[in-house]
Amino acid sequence: MKNDIDTIELLDCPIANLTLDETVHFIDNMIESKQYIHQTSVNAAKLVYMNKNSELKNNVISSDLINADGMAVIWASKFLNRSLQERVTGIDLMQNIVRLAFEKKYKIFFLGAEEEIVKQVVEHYKEKYSDKVIAGYCNGYFNGKDEMIAREISESGAHILFVAMSSPEKESFLNRYKKIIDIPFIMGVGGSFDVIAGKVNRAPYWMQRYGLEWFYRLIQEPRRMWKRYLYTNIMFIWLVLKEKFGQS
Repeated sequence: MKNDIDTIELLDCPIANLTLDETVHFIDNMIESKQYIHQTSVNAAKLVYMNKNSELKNNVISSDLINADGMAVIWASKFLNRSLQERVTGIDLMQNIVRLAFEKKYKIFFLGAEEEIVKQVVEHYKEKYSDKVIAGYCNGYFNGKDEMIAREISESGAHILFVAMSSPEKESFLNRYKKIIDIPFIMGVGGSFDVIAGKVNRAPYWMQRYGLEWFYRLIQEPRRMWKRYLYTNIMFIWLVLKEKFGQS
């Protein structure tokens, strides 16, 4: 985490106490001053997995900027008397950074998801902002060609990289190859490409506000998601209670 960012510690993870607008402004300043920045988002599930997976934890906390993506993290920070200002979701940050790229003439490389999905994302932003924001794209199925893809991104002229892969794969890829990629701003965006392409619907705003996006996702894919959310939600509450009351 960059030293000049106001942070709070939650479950042994330093999280930036920044609003969405402040985050975008900070990233813009870093790009303009040609400073490298690696952004990561954490939600309740990722914090739980970090508690069990030391490699994932190391990959996350080695980032330059960590934002809270999820109302559960905000509520936990208030419960622990370390109040974060607001959540900064990955997809909202991504959308704002794309707009920033258009305004500042930055170029973006889009990496991840299925070929048809990433193509739709690129076409969406071409139509909305013009093809001048596009440095290149590649789907997420490049097994065994990781270093080659990293070099392709580096040589693309991109200022910004969005990686739409699941955890812990995206954290591992970015941490391993960010020196080769060597562009000003890199960010993992999870399933954001699926939302932009219209494959997955985002929860209504009122559900986002009340921290029910996980429930909306559960309704859409109950068989696949119920065990995951049952485990992570219970474990997150337990870990926060342990931190609150100092249990070992």
